[in-house]
Amino acid sequence: MKTILITGGTGYIGSHAVVAFEQAGYKTVIVDNLSNSSLKTIDGIEKIIGYRPDFFEVDLRDKTKLEDVFRKYDFDWVVHFAWLKAVWESCEKPLEYFDNNIVWSIRLFELMKDYWVRNIIFSSSATVYTSPQPSPLKEREQAQSWIKEDFVTWNTSNPYGTTKFLLEVILTDLSKFAGFNVINLRYFNPIGAHESWYIWEDPDGIPNNLLPYIMKVATGELKKLRVFWDDYDTVDGTWVRDYIDVVDLIDGHLKAYELLENIPLSNFPPEGERIATKGFIDNFNLWVGRWVSVLEMVEAAKKVTGKDITYEIAPRREGDLGEVYCNPSKAKSILDWEATTSLEDSLRNSWKFYNK
Repeated sequence: MKTILITGGTGYIGSHAVVAFEQAGYKTVIVDNLSNSSLKTIDGIEKIIGYRPDFFEVDLRDKTKLEDVFRKYDFDWVVHFAWLKAVWESCEKPLEYFDNNIVWSIRLFELMKDYWVRNIIFSSSATVYTSPQPSPLKEREQAQSWIKEDFVTWNTSNPYGTTKFLLEVILTDLSKFAGFNVINLRYFNPIGAHESWYIWEDPDGIPNNLLPYIMKVATGELKKLRVFWDDYDTVDGTWVRDYIDVVDLIDGHLKAYELLENIPLSNFPPEGERIATKGFIDNFNLWVGRWVSVLEMVEAAKKVTGKDITYEIAPRREGDLGEVYCNPSKAKSILDWEATTSLEDSLRNSWKFYNK
């Protein structure tokens, strides 16, 4: 049985990955410092899969504790989700984001190299792409003009995106000079919840992401939604995103895993001959190909919840772009992957959790 290390595995996306990989027949091991999550997530995973996955409370910057985990298991793969991830917060705390996201990852990569774990699926982001971007809102029929994987990446709009870009560069060199096999999966706005409603996106306080914010207003936990400005050059002045259901997103990770599994065995020298060989790297956008503004999301949530969603217009947040969207055709053609969950179903699953 293949053993996979999942960093950030008690987080929103990471917990769904643990469930999907376990149900696909792999053994997962979770490391997380619980800075953005809690042990309740492990309870939820256990209810879904019927047993408790192996979990270690470890900060990835603590190389000694992380190495203890590497010594305990013979890992075949790493799926890396451990991040600070709020765009606006990264603009206020850039050095904290550079320290956390980049230093965490370098410690992980060092141990992967030392323990000959050469396969990694990296949770990247559309924020690596250079702005400005061509607009599908003005030329919606020209879908092929949307951002593709070969578009320029470097002139990022916020420090969070910069950390993702720099780590993609590091992983590119590790594939060239240390034999790493890498899939960079670029996505932005996961939504929804597992159909069991045992794992979800339920941040404490005021959420950074739109949908949990809307849901907490619908339940009455929060009084009103703050819409961060309404004068973007978009369909209604509010920013636009391509929202993807978290279950579809994780299915893309499984497809990426299958692709890496088929890499020739020559990339894996036998024991005693372990020298650096050139690895493999590729990039994929995991997107739906639909665009939804903040106010369109509010209206869709009203229909699903039957609740009024009160909102107010607030000042722009630094680092936010008016439009973020990508072309997912490469993932469809190479990974045989595409998103299938409707926006309404994603909203419905989220609402069932918040309303249960």
